[in-house]
Amino acid sequence: MQKKSRHIDMVSGPILPRLIAYSIPIILSGILQLLYNAADIVVVGRFVGKTSLAAVGSTSALINLQVNLFVGLAVGARVVIAQYYGAKDERAVKETTHTSILIAIISGLLLTLIGTFCSRYFLELMATPDDVIDLSTEYLKIYFLSMPASLIVNFGSSILGAAGDTKRPMYIMMISGVINVGLNLLLVISFGLGVAGVAIATTVSQYFSAVLILCCLIFTNDYYKLSLKLLRIHWDKLKKILAIGIPAGVQGVIFSISNVIIQSSVNAFGSTVVAGNSAAANVEGFVYTSMNAISQATLTFTGQNVGAHKPKRIKRVYLNSLGLVTVIGLIMGTLVYIFSTPVLSLYTADPSVIRCGQLRLFWICLPYFLCGIMDVSAGALRGMGHSVVPMLVTILGVCGIRIVWIAVVHATGLVDTAQKTSIKWVYVSYMISWAVTFLVHAVCVFFAQRKLQSAEEGIYPGDFDPSDAAFSEAEQNKSKTVSTEA
Repeated sequence: MQKKSRHIDMVSGPILPRLIAYSIPIILSGILQLLYNAADIVVVGRFVGKTSLAAVGSTSALINLQVNLFVGLAVGARVVIAQYYGAKDERAVKETTHTSILIAIISGLLLTLIGTFCSRYFLELMATPDDVIDLSTEYLKIYFLSMPASLIVNFGSSILGAAGDTKRPMYIMMISGVINVGLNLLLVISFGLGVAGVAIATTVSQYFSAVLILCCLIFTNDYYKLSLKLLRIHWDKLKKILAIGIPAGVQGVIFSISNVIIQSSVNAFGSTVVAGNSAAANVEGFVYTSMNAISQATLTFTGQNVGAHKPKRIKRVYLNSLGLVTVIGLIMGTLVYIFSTPVLSLYTADPSVIRCGQLRLFWICLPYFLCGIMDVSAGALRGMGHSVVPMLVTILGVCGIRIVWIAVVHATGLVDTAQKTSIKWVYVSYMISWAVTFLVHAVCVFFAQRKLQSAEEGIYPGDFDPSDAAFSEAEQNKSKTVSTEA
């Protein structure tokens, strides 16, 4: 009974209600995670000043650039565990779990080293304003101390989510979020630590989250039970994680590079525009994380149905997800823009900063559903075991279009740093890249799903080997029979 209350059945029964039930805790977890950053930005914006606000906000693109490769590996772990979990292979789930947590620890330590020694160099490459760069460097060096904990939380949440448990990560975020906000207020207002205070608060709360996530994995009787003394790399499982995770991570890195280029273009407009852009981007994050929850649900539902030999169900999962993410994106994006003035006023009292933030919200939040349906399509492909295709499509469709667009608008004079309103031409690149990439992704999903469905009883994607221990002897024989008949 305890297991049923925590885990959603993804391979039978109605799809839409279970997609919603699975996604709601992820949405709330993502919103609480964003409150970490929101609390940082609100506190420094209201109690320290515009320069500190710009310093904290201007680091987000750089943080994402360095973290996304390893977060991609967490996506790989989610897919592989979901497929094994759908196939009911307890041993394979345990081995993948132990491999994943060890990857998280090693990756986190590596990121801490990179962030500690290279932060200022990267900020200089991004043309961070002189009045901001010292504070940005201070924030980043402290923030990157949290990387081992952050990746443990990412991988641990992926493991739990792959098994259908999205509630406990949400509860953990609720608790650690309160700690983060409390420490922000204490360290910044009472002790006057400024940007260092918000970085320390975020780091402490992340380690608290990591401890709780590990407790969830250790004190369970489910397939994914973790034993710290058994932590080791299972190379066959690592290979599967890398097959999905590296393309996802590379996509995230290239995606972040395009955002860094855009951030560099924004930086040229000065600290007022940078502050407004930072505040607006933080607000957009609440819309994005809600849509991204549907993408994660699509990936996990698809993966479990691949493991359970139910390819026909995948099409229904995809169509339901597209409808759901479109509704969420349209409603939330519109509401954010309508209430942009009071929302942005939480971050700053400077009218010029608020106006700059509103300009970004108009051009990005209103068509934001396009980003949602693009991500859902990529999630469906990865759940079916195809990770290279969405990587290539995204690199060319999103990153390529944005980089070319920025170069063209600068060369033609549409963007003029002396006229702050001309920054809209930078923002237009987002919706164009989303629309083009979605159309190509949708075609890829159609053919990938058709290939699975034509195989009927369970020929799996090429990077998820039917001869693997995830399948019983009877299932292997069935796959061989289907292959022979084909």
